[in-house]
Amino acid sequence: MGDVIVDVPGGSNNHNYANVTLIVELARLHGVHAVWAGWGHASENPVLPDTLAKSNPPIKFIGPAGPPMRALGDKIGSTIIAQTAGVPCIGWNGDDVKAEYDKVTGTLPAKAYEDASIANATEAVLAAQKIGFPVMIKASEGGGGKGIRRVDKTEDVANAFRQVCGEVPGSPIFIMRLSSNSRHLEVQLLADEYGEAVALNGRDCSVQRRHQKIIEEGPPTAAAPDVWNEMEKAAVSLAKAVYYTNAGTVEYLYSEKDAKFYFLELNPRLQVEHPVTEMVTRVNLPAAQLQVAMGIPLHNIPEIRELYGRNRFEDDPKAPESKIDFETVQRIPPNGHCIAVRITAENAEAGFKPTSGGIQELNFRSTPNVWGYFSMDSSGSIHEFADSQFGHLFASGSDREQARRNMVLALKELSIRGDISTTVDYISKLIEFEDFISNNIDTGWLDRIIKENVDGIGSAESLPDKRTSDITINTLHDHTYCVIGASIVAFVLSSDGEKKFIDLLEKGQLPPRSLIKMKHDVELILAGIKYKMNVTRKSQHIFAVAVSGDEEKCVVTHVRILSDGGYLIDIGGNSHVAYLTNKLDSATGMRVNVGGANVIFSPDYDPTALRADVAGKLVKRLKPEGSHVKKGEAYGEIEVMKMFMPLKVEESGILSWTVIEGAALAPGDLLGSLELDNPENVADVTVFEGDLKVTGWGNLGQSSTRLRPHLLLRAAVDKLNEAMSGYILSKEEIDGALSNLGIAVTEPTLPVFEIEEQVSVLSGRIPPKLFRGISQVLEDFKRTCEMQAGSGVQHRCVHRLSGSRDVLA
Repeated sequence: MGDVIVDVPGGSNNHNYANVTLIVELARLHGVHAVWAGWGHASENPVLPDTLAKSNPPIKFIGPAGPPMRALGDKIGSTIIAQTAGVPCIGWNGDDVKAEYDKVTGTLPAKAYEDASIANATEAVLAAQKIGFPVMIKASEGGGGKGIRRVDKTEDVANAFRQVCGEVPGSPIFIMRLSSNSRHLEVQLLADEYGEAVALNGRDCSVQRRHQKIIEEGPPTAAAPDVWNEMEKAAVSLAKAVYYTNAGTVEYLYSEKDAKFYFLELNPRLQVEHPVTEMVTRVNLPAAQLQVAMGIPLHNIPEIRELYGRNRFEDDPKAPESKIDFETVQRIPPNGHCIAVRITAENAEAGFKPTSGGIQELNFRSTPNVWGYFSMDSSGSIHEFADSQFGHLFASGSDREQARRNMVLALKELSIRGDISTTVDYISKLIEFEDFISNNIDTGWLDRIIKENVDGIGSAESLPDKRTSDITINTLHDHTYCVIGASIVAFVLSSDGEKKFIDLLEKGQLPPRSLIKMKHDVELILAGIKYKMNVTRKSQHIFAVAVSGDEEKCVVTHVRILSDGGYLIDIGGNSHVAYLTNKLDSATGMRVNVGGANVIFSPDYDPTALRADVAGKLVKRLKPEGSHVKKGEAYGEIEVMKMFMPLKVEESGILSWTVIEGAALAPGDLLGSLELDNPENVADVTVFEGDLKVTGWGNLGQSSTRLRPHLLLRAAVDKLNEAMSGYILSKEEIDGALSNLGIAVTEPTLPVFEIEEQVSVLSGRIPPKLFRGISQVLEDFKRTCEMQAGSGVQHRCVHRLSGSRDVLA
């Protein structure tokens, strides 16, 4: 029913979706009856429901009222309320603080809040030492992986405290003990305006990196049924205690070892992963939110009644629905299992760094078992103000394994091509790990896998099919990707040179001959091996790729540009569709999508040049000019898509800066330089030596007489024309073309095949009997030519055919 769209200002979210004043002004201007803020942005800001309620006439907020949102939406306040109500809480700096909150204003006594907050870095150090490492420093108003840092030692506390303050400006800070090897379980709540609340099952969100969810699933199976029942009861009690209304989520840390759970926080809004719960409960949560806001009690919402095994009007068809005692009536069993995967614009091979840019192709088709959505701006871009998540897939099944298999198929069929990097390939392999299949995971599981290797790629031994990145070992041995990459590079360089040459001619200038190059030296680094190749242009679309120093043994490729900007590359009769998804000179290396697999060619390793590999802003210089930096140590911080990311050196040395704090950075921008302590110890990549043994590999100049004479003649003439046009052909190739030309023109059956080729287009366009007659004449001609090879016979046969009325017809 929404038929009006109102544009809002661009830029960061505090200008639009988090701008409470703007939202209220637009709501009043257009006379709306209610506001639904969804998730994120202003959805957890109690000023929004408070201001809407004071409008004239009042505007309904589809969510909790201001006081309970203020009480529970704040992590410090909600933890104080929870531990005061007797809900188990993990150790934190305010675990001795208890207070009753004001149900009218939704506030706690200022003294209690002050006692539970960390004011500065000095207090943070003392609190962390008291709690015991490792600890988590968290912003009370943070979320989505922002405003949270893990700290393992005292000397890192001050820097982490400052980073948290920078990611969520103005938010109070607290410190809690890190619960290792725990699960992240959450209970989905729904409460009405009459004091009733129910738990709509829940979700397991344990697969996280940087404390941000990657995979969610439901119903949770880690906790025993009796423990899960206690978790739901505690969540419902907390909601009732603060007169909470509408949808919300209570999050817990659950220790499987001792079967204990600890309150983490309450999100007073709808979660982005809410379809997981919808699929297992068959309750439409946004619709339920709307009905609650309309004043409908829970027991009158049809889907809630069905969830508790109650039919509508079961007592009296003429009477309203009977009330349900939600504390005693059991829910019906979950409807199978659901697994959700977040699709983010991040480079999984580089520690999940956010990326931004355009998307040229996004191909996904929903099925009865898999549903998904994707969001981007009108130009098909993920801009720098956006959150890194731009898509979500939900796979359902009769059980967890069936849901997992459906998700595996969905990820393999999902195709995203553009300037950004995505986590699709990484996650498709992740959910095939034995640990995930057996559900042997916790909140630190993914971080441990990422930590196995500097680039954030799981080790080859941990991958189910011994894969590294996107390439199997067999494919690496085949070198096909290197040949494809070299062909694309040569084609792009050749095409750019031709375009510049023609542009200069059109301007009346004399172009330099250097613009038109027929040979290109291409160096590509794949899986730690550098391939030095020489690519020779044999014709407009044909290239010969060889290892430098051994040009006689090469791979011949045919390269043609597709209408969508891709490349159709033929190698020895095998066709490959490839897309160049970032620039050749990209600081992060060249990335090519081949048949749906992302192949990343690394840039040359130069630890002396400190460059930005993503777009962002330099927030702080952690090391001053001229200071000594140890290998792996952070020297600066960059803000990327609302996240603060450390910049680390790869070798030890003396730092020199070239940019100032606050500078906007593009990928490849030089941040500074490093004078290495031991430059002689820097390991070089291994240079490939050998043959590119792929399909089509061999020596040039080999002629083939297996072709039919008319095709052999055509190929020979084309080859000679290419030589005359300036393309590089070897003496053997030219000699082979001349030899083939002589063989073709002296072949008696040459005119037969030429005529047969022209006549073949008549098939299906003339009566079958007539076509069979023509074919028979040609067969007779061919046999005559083969038996009596001579120009006179050929001449008489051609004359006879050309005079035939049937053929002319």
